Amino acid sequence: KNKREEKKSKTITPSKITKCSIHSQNRRRFNFHFGTLYYDPNIENKNLAQKWLMQAQVSPQAWQFCWVLLSPDKVPEIQYFGASALHTKISRYWSDIPTDQYESLKSQLFSQIARFSSGSKMVLTRLCVGLASLALNTMPEAWPGAVAEMVRVFQEEGGGVDGRARCLALLELLTVLPEEFQTSRLPQYRKGLVRLHLSMEWGSVCPLLQQLLQRTDSPGAVKARVLRCLSSWMLLDVPLSESEGLVHDCFTALPDPELFDTAVEAIVNAISQPDSQRYVNTLLKLVPRVLALQDQLRDAVQNGDMETCHGICRIAVTLGENHSRTLLEQVDHWQSFLALVNLIMFCTGIPGHYPVNETTSSLTLTFWYTLQDEIMSFETDKQAVYLQVYRPVYFQLVDVLLHKAQFPSDQEYASWSSDEKEQFRIYRVDISDTLMYVYEMLGAELLSNLYDKLGRLLTNTEQLTSWQHTEALLYGFQSIAETIDVNYSDVIPGLIGLIPRININNVQLADTVMFTIGALAEWLADHPVMLSSVLPLVLQALGNPDLSVSSVSTLKKICRECKHDLPPYATNIVAVSQVHRLKQTSQCMWLMQALGFLLSALPVEDILRNLHSLITPYIQQLEKLADETPNPSNKLAIIHILGLLSNLFTTLDISKQDDESADGSAPPVKAVPPPPGPNPVVVVLQQVFALIQTVLSKWLNDSQVVEAVCAIFEKSVKTLLHDFAPMVSQLSEMLGQMYSTIPQASALDLTRQMVHIFASETDHFPPIKALFELVTSVTLSVFQQGPRDHPDIVDSFMQLQAQGLKRKPDLFLSESLDVKAVFHCGILSLKFPEAPTVKSTCLFFTELLPHCSDVPPLARVMQEDGKLLVQAVLEGIGGGASRNLMDQFAEVLFSLNKNCFSLLAVWLKEALQPPGFPSSRVTTEQKDNFSQQILRERVNKRRVKDIVKEFTLLCRGLHGTEYAAEY
Repeated sequence: KNKREEKKSKTITPSKITKCSIHSQNRRRFNFHFGTLYYDPNIENKNLAQKWLMQAQVSPQAWQFCWVLLSPDKVPEIQYFGASALHTKISRYWSDIPTDQYESLKSQLFSQIARFSSGSKMVLTRLCVGLASLALNTMPEAWPGAVAEMVRVFQEEGGGVDGRARCLALLELLTVLPEEFQTSRLPQYRKGLVRLHLSMEWGSVCPLLQQLLQRTDSPGAVKARVLRCLSSWMLLDVPLSESEGLVHDCFTALPDPELFDTAVEAIVNAISQPDSQRYVNTLLKLVPRVLALQDQLRDAVQNGDMETCHGICRIAVTLGENHSRTLLEQVDHWQSFLALVNLIMFCTGIPGHYPVNETTSSLTLTFWYTLQDEIMSFETDKQAVYLQVYRPVYFQLVDVLLHKAQFPSDQEYASWSSDEKEQFRIYRVDISDTLMYVYEMLGAELLSNLYDKLGRLLTNTEQLTSWQHTEALLYGFQSIAETIDVNYSDVIPGLIGLIPRININNVQLADTVMFTIGALAEWLADHPVMLSSVLPLVLQALGNPDLSVSSVSTLKKICRECKHDLPPYATNIVAVSQVHRLKQTSQCMWLMQALGFLLSALPVEDILRNLHSLITPYIQQLEKLADETPNPSNKLAIIHILGLLSNLFTTLDISKQDDESADGSAPPVKAVPPPPGPNPVVVVLQQVFALIQTVLSKWLNDSQVVEAVCAIFEKSVKTLLHDFAPMVSQLSEMLGQMYSTIPQASALDLTRQMVHIFASETDHFPPIKALFELVTSVTLSVFQQGPRDHPDIVDSFMQLQAQGLKRKPDLFLSESLDVKAVFHCGILSLKFPEAPTVKSTCLFFTELLPHCSDVPPLARVMQEDGKLLVQAVLEGIGGGASRNLMDQFAEVLFSLNKNCFSLLAVWLKEALQPPGFPSSRVTTEQKDNFSQQILRERVNKRRVKDIVKEFTLLCRGLHGTEYAAEY
């Protein structure tokens, strides 16, 4: 009996759409779960109740109970659930509804909305959304005049509902209709049709809204709802010419504080429609309406009314930003557009400090980009005319932006929260970007302008100037110099000369001085005589913990760009760096990178001498730590010291001493070729090698310490390349011992680097081969014990094997290497859930397959077990792997087709033969078609990727869905 009832309940009949009964057992369940959801304090019980109710909402029985839950004797929460269930059924399960039930369902919804128009607002809204969904699914075929009928039904008297409630219910319905359209799941072809039909129905909505907005006796609540409704319809791209009157009515509503926000939203939505630039006359009429808001804006500024300032600014910026070109082209109205630009300028320079006293100015920054782009896009003759008008405006903008970028007084800034300080920092970055962009229009004259102001400021002894003013001007210089080539500017020498005259008595000012010097590092490389003016400032700042970020960053830039000119200062820089041991780890690392650049330009004996004095204290500290019993605090210290050495060796590269400068000319100082003999880094590494081994012996179980040790050698190998050769043998031995004791991914990554650089060199092949075989053997034992716990090792191992195949396929000729086992490890790795591991494994197979012809062991294993690879790839394509990985699987198939064509044809046929593989959703015909398509493509890799993507969608049941299209 229960089974029969269940079967019957899944069949939707006309009577069940509007049936108003509910089984007593289900009623008890609903009451229990609603009680749990709203009143049970236990969160787990609440979650279970919510889960049950959500399942009930999408069940076939929802058509039966949703109407019952809307009955007047239920509490609003239960009524809301009923209305939500109804909307869910209509929007997601529209196909369940028989066409002959459309009218009765519509009638039921109309009557429920009328009943709730004087009831719960949240239930009314859900019912309106339900009717809106019904309308979208039936227009224009089954319900062509949906909107007109909605207006007519709610304008009729009757039903015991007062006119105001009916009016508000109608406005709510008309408001949610466009909103529901935006989020609806309509197929793409219907979406365009429905959008067109809705815009045609605007004729039924517009007069109603205009009438309600213009009536003097309309209550404020009604007018607010009208504005909301207008705002919603504007998102449907209703022609601006058809809503012109309503938009003007919105401007009339702006003085009313209760209507201000909704009026602003409606205006902004109306004038930001993509199509609105077609209606030039309408836009020209709007400009005076916006300009007329200036008095309201000034009053708001005076009264500290940030919300009103924000709203008026949004309107002005939206008009200017969306229609700059249109309004610029109306040459007869150039003065009114210039007035609009000046209004936006007022908003940019609005009094107060962002974000504490004002939040409006940031809205305008994009407008200045847009206006400049439009001006610069005109042909030369027109551009010259516009530049004559707007260059002075942009010079004024620079002054306004630098004023807005100024810090408040020290006392006020100290009172700001950390969040406010961070917002102000981001705001200054936005200003910096704007200044950099403005430079493209104003050019060298902008730098001269800034320089003249800074010069007057620093040389005026009579007038006391604030540090904030100086800092802002320097910030302007820095903003431009960071990204623009200022090497040929004639004001930079003067600026460098002014910097030492600045009275640096504030952290923010000192930071900006540092960053400005850093921004001019390339210029200093071309004018080394000026280094003596600024380098002492940078070295002095290193001693101030508050300036560690800016001073170290600047020193690093100078050492990188000017290293050939720094030998006279090297001893002093190293000494100062040693005195000021920085507490912040990241700054310490930057400082070591800076010193690496610095030392790279010195003669080898000087490098060794400086290295000795620089790292001896750290080596002594590391020796002491190595003798101690391992504990968390000395672990951090060890990792820190190893990190310092890594960063130093990352940039210490004497092989680049002869590099030409960026423009291809000869370097400023021709470096003497390094003498024969070991590289200084190698000398140091050989000296500390035994110490590093001692550290490892105690910390081999700790992956972070092992990673830090490997990083020293990995960065050294990457920097030194073949100069690292003297250490290949002993490092290979140490790596093998490390990995044999406790396998870790970082050791495999270092091995990969060694293979990459030295596997092809005859002298170094024996130790590299021995290391490669050893780590392969150890990793195979990891696979035997269970590799799922070590996805990082599997990932690194696959990358190592791929590198070995790429650099030296002879490694796989060795009898000591179990090629078959490595192949099977690859098959297992293809099925890992971690995407990086699967990518690395696919790379391994794409490197392996081309060598089947020249490496016999690889040919044998492919002959014997290649079908397993094809099955694993098909399994991934069939749904076993993420869709993001399909390109990688396609590359494996492409490589198989290119290198093993005849075998692949057999393997595909055999692998795809079993029913349900690789997915139960694909037919035998679809599988055959896929196989034929793959076998045909032996040249076009892009086509193979498309074939695989299409097949994986079929396998996952996603082919032709909106979700697949958006992916």
